[in-house]
Amino acid sequence: MQSQVGHQVDPDRALVDEATAGSLDAFETLVRRYQHRLVNYVQAMVRDSGEAEDVAQETFIRAYRSLTRFRGESAFKTWLYTIATNTARTSLEQRGRRERVGDQSLDDDAQALTAEQVPSGEPDIEATLVTRDAIDRALSALTDELRVAVVLRDVEGLEYKEIAEITGVPMGTVESRIFRARRRLRTLLQPLMKRRAGSV
Repeated sequence: MQSQVGHQVDPDRALVDEATAGSLDAFETLVRRYQHRLVNYVQAMVRDSGEAEDVAQETFIRAYRSLTRFRGESAFKTWLYTIATNTARTSLEQRGRRERVGDQSLDDDAQALTAEQVPSGEPDIEATLVTRDAIDRALSALTDELRVAVVLRDVEGLEYKEIAEITGVPMGTVESRIFRARRRLRTLLQPLMKRRAGSV
């Protein structure tokens, strides 16, 4: 029987039930469904592509081992991102914060804006790298709480209620964090936006 999360049926529930019953194929399908998005999300937290891959792998291992404890009170996706958030935080505590520019590709509003200003016929690779570096640095300048909230919302597209469940804070706090994160990012990325506007 598929559990309902709020008023919606969890689209992953049938696969979760099969995986819990011992189907490796079902769990592998879940991994394929979320692997790319999870790596991108974790990379925004740990800011290191290799570490992001490790954290994502550890997340799926922990999820698989804990499947029998998943009650369906939230969506599987929400539960998975909660595990990823906790695993990434543990990794940061253990390894310390490293400022290394990886091959991060964040599909957020700020990057979409700047990408439009690169001539489509002749992609400006240097400009694109500068843009990604600026976004990486801007996200790095945020506190962990603000960065997690804004990435979950603007990059991963999760609802405020889901983010509240993942981070364990009230919805009003989530809204406040996202508002403050967006405002801070706009300030940090303003010089880049001015340079892009001037170069067109």
